[in-house]
Amino acid sequence: MGFALERLKQIVNSIADAFPSIILALLAFLLFYVAGRIAKSLVRRATERRGQMRGAGIAMGRIAQGLVLLLGILVALSIALPTFKPGDIVELLGIGSVAIGFAFRDILQNFLAGILILLTQPFRIGDQIVTSNYEGTVEDIQTRATLIKTYDGRRVVIPNANLFTEKVVVNTAFDERRIEYDVGIGYGDDVEKAKRLMLEAMHEIVDVLKEPAPDVLVMELAPSSVMIRVRWWIRPPRRADALDARDSVLSAIKGKLKDNGIDLPFPTQQILFHDQTEESDGDRLSQREGWPAGKSAAPRPAGIARAITENITASAQKAGGVNPVEQP
Repeated sequence: MGFALERLKQIVNSIADAFPSIILALLAFLLFYVAGRIAKSLVRRATERRGQMRGAGIAMGRIAQGLVLLLGILVALSIALPTFKPGDIVELLGIGSVAIGFAFRDILQNFLAGILILLTQPFRIGDQIVTSNYEGTVEDIQTRATLIKTYDGRRVVIPNANLFTEKVVVNTAFDERRIEYDVGIGYGDDVEKAKRLMLEAMHEIVDVLKEPAPDVLVMELAPSSVMIRVRWWIRPPRRADALDARDSVLSAIKGKLKDNGIDLPFPTQQILFHDQTEESDGDRLSQREGWPAGKSAAPRPAGIARAITENITASAQKAGGVNPVEQP
Protein backbone atom coordinates (compact mmCIF):
# COMPACT_ATOMS: atom_id res chain seq x y z
CA MET A 1 0.00 0.00 0.00
CA GLY A 2 2.81 2.34 0.88
CA PHE A 3 4.52 1.57 -2.44
CA ALA A 4 1.39 2.47 -4.39
CA LEU A 5 1.02 5.77 -2.55
CA GLU A 6 4.65 6.56 -3.17
CA ARG A 7 4.29 5.80 -6.85
CA LEU A 8 1.17 7.94 -7.11
CA LYS A 9 2.96 10.80 -5.44
CA GLN A 10 5.78 10.56 -7.98
CA ILE A 11 3.31 10.69 -10.86
CA VAL A 12 1.57 13.74 -9.39
CA ASN A 13 4.89 15.47 -8.86
CA SER A 14 5.93 14.67 -12.45
CA ILE A 15 2.71 16.11 -13.80
CA ALA A 16 3.09 19.17 -11.62
CA ASP A 17 6.64 19.65 -12.83
CA ALA A 18 5.56 19.21 -16.46
CA PHE A 19 2.43 21.34 -16.11
CA PRO A 20 4.11 24.60 -17.15
CA SER A 21 5.56 22.86 -20.22
CA ILE A 22 2.14 21.43 -21.12
CA ILE A 23 0.51 24.86 -20.80
CA LEU A 24 3.25 26.38 -22.92
CA ALA A 25 2.85 23.62 -25.53
CA LEU A 26 -0.91 24.21 -25.72
CA LEU A 27 -0.37 27.93 -26.15
CA ALA A 28 2.17 27.28 -28.89
CA PHE A 29 -0.23 24.94 -30.70
CA LEU A 30 -3.00 27.54 -30.35
CA LEU A 31 -0.76 30.15 -31.95
CA PHE A 32 0.05 27.82 -34.82
CA TYR A 33 -3.65 27.02 -35.20
CA VAL A 34 -4.46 30.71 -35.56
CA ALA A 35 -1.50 31.11 -37.91
CA GLY A 36 -2.86 28.22 -40.00
CA ARG A 37 -6.24 29.90 -40.32
CA ILE A 38 -4.57 33.12 -41.39
CA ALA A 39 -2.35 31.27 -43.88
CA LYS A 40 -5.39 29.52 -45.34
CA SER A 41 -7.18 32.83 -45.87
CA LEU A 42 -4.12 34.55 -47.35
CA VAL A 43 -3.31 31.73 -49.76
CA ARG A 44 -6.93 31.50 -50.87
CA ARG A 45 -7.14 35.22 -51.57
CA ALA A 46 -3.80 35.24 -53.37
CA THR A 47 -4.85 32.30 -55.55
CA GLU A 48 -8.18 33.86 -56.47
CA ARG A 49 -6.50 37.21 -57.15
CA ARG A 50 -4.33 35.53 -59.78
CA GLY A 51 -7.44 34.47 -61.64
CA GLN A 52 -7.60 30.90 -60.39
CA MET A 53 -10.89 29.14 -59.77
CA ARG A 54 -12.53 29.10 -56.38
CA GLY A 55 -11.89 25.40 -55.83
CA ALA A 56 -8.15 25.81 -56.39
CA GLY A 57 -8.01 28.58 -53.80
CA ILE A 58 -9.80 26.44 -51.24
CA ALA A 59 -7.51 23.47 -51.89
CA MET A 60 -4.32 25.50 -51.66
CA GLY A 61 -5.56 27.17 -48.49
CA ARG A 62 -6.27 23.82 -46.87
CA ILE A 63 -2.82 22.54 -47.79
CA ALA A 64 -1.17 25.62 -46.29
CA GLN A 65 -3.22 25.29 -43.11
CA GLY A 66 -2.34 21.61 -42.81
CA LEU A 67 1.39 22.30 -43.11
CA VAL A 68 1.24 25.01 -40.44
CA LEU A 69 -0.72 22.72 -38.10
CA LEU A 70 1.78 19.91 -38.63
CA LEU A 71 4.61 22.26 -37.70
CA GLY A 72 2.64 23.39 -34.65
CA ILE A 73 2.16 19.78 -33.48
CA LEU A 74 5.90 19.11 -33.73
CA VAL A 75 6.75 22.28 -31.79
CA ALA A 76 4.15 21.53 -29.09
CA LEU A 77 5.47 17.98 -28.63
CA SER A 78 9.02 19.27 -28.37
CA ILE A 79 7.96 21.70 -25.60
CA ALA A 80 5.79 19.27 -23.65
CA LEU A 81 8.22 16.35 -23.96
CA PRO A 82 11.81 17.57 -23.83
CA THR A 83 13.07 14.10 -24.74
CA PHE A 84 10.99 14.08 -27.93
CA LYS A 85 12.78 14.70 -31.21
CA PRO A 86 11.12 15.36 -34.57
CA GLY A 87 13.39 12.74 -36.05
CA ASP A 88 11.55 10.09 -34.04
CA ILE A 89 8.34 10.79 -35.96
CA VAL A 90 10.20 10.80 -39.24
CA GLU A 91 11.71 7.40 -38.37
CA LEU A 92 8.32 6.07 -37.33
CA LEU A 93 6.74 7.27 -40.56
CA GLY A 94 9.53 5.68 -42.53
CA ILE A 95 8.87 2.30 -40.92
CA GLY A 96 5.13 2.43 -41.51
CA SER A 97 5.15 4.20 -44.89
CA VAL A 98 4.83 0.96 -46.86
CA ALA A 99 1.81 -0.25 -44.89
CA ILE A 100 0.23 3.19 -45.00
CA GLY A 101 0.83 3.42 -48.72
CA PHE A 102 -0.93 0.13 -49.42
CA ALA A 103 -3.79 0.89 -47.05
CA PHE A 104 -4.49 4.39 -48.36
CA ARG A 105 -3.32 4.02 -51.96
CA ASP A 106 -6.66 4.88 -53.57
CA ILE A 107 -7.27 7.74 -51.15
CA LEU A 108 -3.86 9.26 -51.76
CA GLN A 109 -4.19 8.77 -55.51
CA ASN A 110 -7.54 10.55 -55.60
CA PHE A 111 -6.22 13.29 -53.32
CA LEU A 112 -3.22 13.99 -55.55
CA ALA A 113 -5.38 13.85 -58.67
CA GLY A 114 -7.82 16.30 -57.10
CA ILE A 115 -5.00 18.73 -56.29
CA LEU A 116 -3.67 18.49 -59.85
CA ILE A 117 -7.15 19.02 -61.31
CA LEU A 118 -7.63 22.10 -59.14
CA LEU A 119 -4.26 23.49 -60.16
CA THR A 120 -4.27 22.67 -63.89
CA GLN A 121 -8.01 23.41 -64.29
CA PRO A 122 -8.96 21.19 -67.26
CA PHE A 123 -12.53 22.06 -66.24
CA ARG A 124 -14.11 24.30 -63.62
CA ILE A 125 -17.10 24.36 -61.34
CA GLY A 126 -20.12 25.10 -63.53
CA ASP A 127 -18.68 23.53 -66.68
CA GLN A 128 -20.66 20.88 -68.54
CA ILE A 129 -18.51 17.82 -69.21
CA VAL A 130 -18.79 14.33 -70.67
CA THR A 131 -16.75 11.48 -69.19
CA SER A 132 -17.28 7.74 -69.64
CA ASN A 133 -21.06 7.25 -69.62
CA TYR A 134 -21.85 10.41 -67.64
CA GLU A 135 -22.69 13.91 -68.79
CA GLY A 136 -23.70 16.88 -66.69
CA THR A 137 -22.69 20.05 -64.87
CA VAL A 138 -19.75 20.12 -62.43
CA GLU A 139 -21.13 21.00 -59.00
CA ASP A 140 -17.99 20.75 -56.89
CA ILE A 141 -14.38 19.60 -57.15
CA GLN A 142 -13.24 18.11 -53.86
CA THR A 143 -9.87 16.66 -52.98
CA ARG A 144 -11.21 13.11 -53.27
CA ALA A 145 -13.97 13.23 -55.90
CA THR A 146 -15.81 15.50 -58.31
CA LEU A 147 -19.58 15.93 -58.11
CA ILE A 148 -21.58 16.10 -61.35
CA LYS A 149 -25.26 16.87 -61.68
CA THR A 150 -26.74 15.10 -64.70
CA TYR A 151 -29.32 16.72 -66.96
CA ASP A 152 -32.05 14.50 -65.55
CA GLY A 153 -31.44 15.72 -61.99
CA ARG A 154 -29.12 13.05 -60.55
CA ARG A 155 -25.77 13.42 -58.79
CA VAL A 156 -22.75 11.39 -59.87
CA VAL A 157 -19.66 11.15 -57.64
CA ILE A 158 -16.60 10.41 -59.78
CA PRO A 159 -13.19 9.72 -58.18
CA ASN A 160 -10.64 12.31 -59.23
CA ALA A 161 -8.16 9.64 -60.33
CA ASN A 162 -10.64 8.53 -63.01
CA LEU A 163 -11.13 12.06 -64.28
CA PHE A 164 -7.39 12.70 -64.32
CA THR A 165 -6.51 9.59 -66.33
CA GLU A 166 -9.55 9.22 -68.63
CA LYS A 167 -10.78 11.38 -71.50
CA VAL A 168 -13.04 14.28 -70.53
CA VAL A 169 -14.98 16.39 -73.05
CA VAL A 170 -15.66 19.94 -71.79
CA ASN A 171 -18.62 21.28 -73.75
CA THR A 172 -18.40 24.74 -72.17
CA ALA A 173 -14.65 25.25 -72.41
CA PHE A 174 -15.13 28.00 -75.03
CA ASP A 175 -17.73 30.71 -75.48
CA GLU A 176 -19.04 29.34 -78.78
CA ARG A 177 -20.01 25.88 -79.97
CA ARG A 178 -20.78 24.43 -83.40
CA ILE A 179 -23.72 22.10 -84.01
CA GLU A 180 -24.25 20.02 -87.15
CA TYR A 181 -26.96 17.84 -88.60
CA ASP A 182 -27.36 15.84 -91.86
CA VAL A 183 -30.47 16.49 -93.99
CA GLY A 184 -31.35 14.22 -96.92
CA ILE A 185 -33.04 15.55 -100.10
CA GLY A 186 -34.27 13.71 -103.17
CA TYR A 187 -32.01 12.91 -106.12
CA GLY A 188 -34.37 14.78 -108.43
CA ASP A 189 -34.15 18.03 -106.44
CA ASP A 190 -31.89 20.99 -107.18
CA VAL A 191 -28.97 20.74 -104.72
CA GLU A 192 -27.93 24.39 -105.00
CA LYS A 193 -31.49 25.55 -104.41
CA ALA A 194 -31.81 23.29 -101.37
CA LYS A 195 -28.52 24.61 -99.93
CA ARG A 196 -29.67 28.20 -100.43
CA LEU A 197 -32.98 27.51 -98.70
CA MET A 198 -31.22 25.87 -95.75
CA LEU A 199 -28.94 28.89 -95.32
CA GLU A 200 -31.94 31.21 -95.44
CA ALA A 201 -33.70 29.15 -92.78
CA MET A 202 -30.68 29.24 -90.44
CA HIS A 203 -30.18 32.99 -90.88
CA GLU A 204 -33.77 33.53 -89.71
CA ILE A 205 -33.07 31.89 -86.32
CA VAL A 206 -32.07 34.33 -83.57
CA ASP A 207 -29.96 31.78 -81.67
CA VAL A 208 -27.75 31.10 -84.71
CA LEU A 209 -24.65 33.31 -84.75
CA LYS A 210 -23.98 35.44 -87.80
CA GLU A 211 -20.24 35.15 -87.17
CA PRO A 212 -18.97 32.47 -87.53
CA ALA A 213 -21.53 32.12 -90.31
CA PRO A 214 -23.55 28.94 -90.80
CA ASP A 215 -22.73 26.78 -93.81
CA VAL A 216 -24.04 23.77 -95.75
CA LEU A 217 -21.99 21.00 -97.38
CA VAL A 218 -22.91 18.03 -99.56
CA MET A 219 -21.48 15.10 -97.60
CA GLU A 220 -22.76 11.88 -99.18
CA LEU A 221 -24.69 10.38 -102.07
CA ALA A 222 -26.69 7.98 -99.94
CA PRO A 223 -28.84 5.12 -101.32
CA SER A 224 -32.10 7.03 -100.90
CA SER A 225 -31.08 10.69 -100.75
CA VAL A 226 -28.39 13.32 -101.18
CA MET A 227 -27.06 14.05 -97.69
CA ILE A 228 -26.40 17.74 -96.96
CA ARG A 229 -24.76 18.69 -93.67
CA VAL A 230 -25.91 21.93 -92.05
CA ARG A 231 -23.60 23.54 -89.49
CA TRP A 232 -24.19 26.52 -87.23
CA TRP A 233 -22.70 28.18 -84.12
CA ILE A 234 -24.37 29.14 -80.85
CA ARG A 235 -23.47 31.18 -77.78
CA PRO A 236 -23.53 30.25 -74.89
CA PRO A 237 -22.64 26.61 -75.56
CA ARG A 238 -24.71 25.01 -72.83
CA ARG A 239 -26.84 21.90 -73.25
CA ALA A 240 -30.19 23.66 -73.02
CA ASP A 241 -29.13 26.30 -75.57
CA ALA A 242 -27.89 23.60 -77.96
CA LEU A 243 -31.22 21.73 -77.77
CA ASP A 244 -33.26 24.91 -78.29
CA ALA A 245 -31.13 25.90 -81.28
CA ARG A 246 -31.37 22.43 -82.82
CA ASP A 247 -35.17 22.45 -82.47
CA SER A 248 -35.49 25.89 -84.07
CA VAL A 249 -33.07 25.21 -86.94
CA LEU A 250 -34.46 21.80 -87.94
CA SER A 251 -38.06 23.01 -87.75
CA ALA A 252 -37.22 26.03 -89.93
CA ILE A 253 -35.31 23.93 -92.49
CA LYS A 254 -38.11 21.37 -92.78
CA GLY A 255 -40.72 24.08 -93.30
CA LYS A 256 -38.59 25.99 -95.82
CA LEU A 257 -37.84 22.90 -97.93
CA LYS A 258 -41.44 21.69 -97.84
CA ASP A 259 -42.81 25.09 -98.91
CA ASN A 260 -40.45 25.17 -101.89
CA GLY A 261 -41.12 21.64 -103.12
CA ILE A 262 -37.88 20.03 -101.94
CA ASP A 263 -38.39 16.36 -101.14
CA LEU A 264 -37.29 14.83 -97.83
CA PRO A 265 -37.46 11.18 -98.89
CA PHE A 266 -37.85 8.11 -96.75
CA PRO A 267 -35.35 5.28 -97.22
CA THR A 268 -36.47 3.63 -100.48
CA GLN A 269 -35.25 0.88 -102.80
CA GLN A 270 -35.81 0.84 -106.58
CA ILE A 271 -36.23 -2.49 -108.39
CA LEU A 272 -36.11 -2.54 -112.23
CA PHE A 273 -37.78 -5.39 -114.15
CA HIS A 274 -36.07 -5.58 -117.55
CA ASP A 275 -38.32 -7.19 -120.19
CA GLN A 276 -35.61 -7.04 -122.92
CA THR A 277 -37.99 -6.08 -125.71
CA GLU A 278 -36.35 -2.90 -126.99
CA GLU A 279 -34.08 -2.89 -130.02
CA SER A 280 -31.12 -1.56 -128.01
CA ASP A 281 -31.33 -4.30 -125.37
CA GLY A 282 -28.17 -6.36 -125.22
CA ASP A 283 -26.11 -3.74 -127.07
CA ARG A 284 -23.09 -3.09 -124.82
CA LEU A 285 -22.35 0.13 -126.64
CA SER A 286 -25.65 1.51 -125.35
CA GLN A 287 -25.48 1.02 -121.61
CA ARG A 288 -28.83 0.48 -119.96
CA GLU A 289 -30.08 -0.54 -116.53
CA GLY A 290 -28.29 -3.61 -115.34
CA TRP A 291 -26.06 -3.96 -118.42
CA PRO A 292 -22.35 -3.30 -118.00
CA ALA A 293 -20.65 -1.19 -120.68
CA GLY A 294 -18.29 -2.96 -123.05
CA LYS A 295 -16.95 -3.04 -126.63
CA SER A 296 -17.81 -6.62 -127.55
CA ALA A 297 -21.22 -7.45 -128.93
CA ALA A 298 -23.65 -9.28 -126.75
CA PRO A 299 -26.22 -11.85 -127.93
CA ARG A 300 -29.50 -10.15 -128.73
CA PRO A 301 -32.37 -11.22 -126.47
CA ALA A 302 -34.69 -11.88 -129.42
CA GLY A 303 -32.13 -14.20 -131.02
CA ILE A 304 -31.63 -16.07 -127.78
CA ALA A 305 -35.38 -16.64 -127.36
CA ARG A 306 -35.73 -17.81 -130.98
CA ALA A 307 -32.85 -20.30 -130.62
CA ILE A 308 -34.37 -21.74 -127.43
CA THR A 309 -37.75 -22.19 -129.15
CA GLU A 310 -36.19 -23.90 -132.17
CA ASN A 311 -34.26 -26.32 -129.96
CA ILE A 312 -37.39 -27.29 -128.06
CA THR A 313 -39.34 -27.84 -131.31
CA ALA A 314 -36.61 -29.95 -132.87
CA SER A 315 -36.34 -32.14 -129.80
CA ALA A 316 -40.09 -32.69 -129.72
CA GLN A 317 -40.28 -33.65 -133.42
CA LYS A 318 -37.47 -36.19 -133.07
CA ALA A 319 -39.32 -37.80 -130.21
CA GLY A 320 -42.49 -37.95 -132.31
CA GLY A 321 -44.32 -35.67 -129.99
CA VAL A 322 -46.36 -32.58 -130.50
CA ASN A 323 -44.77 -29.20 -130.94
CA PRO A 324 -45.09 -27.60 -127.50
CA VAL A 325 -45.39 -24.17 -129.03
CA GLU A 326 -48.61 -25.23 -130.84
CA GLN A 327 -50.25 -26.59 -127.71
CA PRO A 328 -53.29 -24.57 -126.58
